[in-house]
Amino acid sequence: VQLQAFGGGLVETGGSLRLSCALSGRLFTPYTVGWFRQAPGKEREFVGVILGSGSSRRYADSVKGRFTISRDNPKNTAYLQMNSLKPEDTAIYYCAARSIWTLETQPRLFDYWGQGTEVTVSS
Repeated sequence: VQLQAFGGGLVETGGSLRLSCALSGRLFTPYTVGWFRQAPGKEREFVGVILGSGSSRRYADSVKGRFTISRDNPKNTAYLQMNSLKPEDTAIYYCAARSIWTLETQPRLFDYWGQGTEVTVSS
């Protein structure tokens, strides 16, 4: 299983970005997909997670109401739509996958990781 996250960039405060996470090597539907981020000097933190069916999601309190996770299983791709971005959202964003359908938030519980894409929000 290989994951690739892309779509990061530089955006102004209040702007939007959509990140994508493409999975190759396996069928996409069996995998729960999580999004995490890591800011300079900080630990990797949970952003959101979506089950394989897309029926359930969970978000970190810091992004609830601003970020939305979705997935298109026929396209083997998951998305993180980020609106109303703030400077504190600046980080490298990672997508991860696990084969068990539970809404986990701990990075250590995810088996596969993409390389990360950088998001910078200017003030």
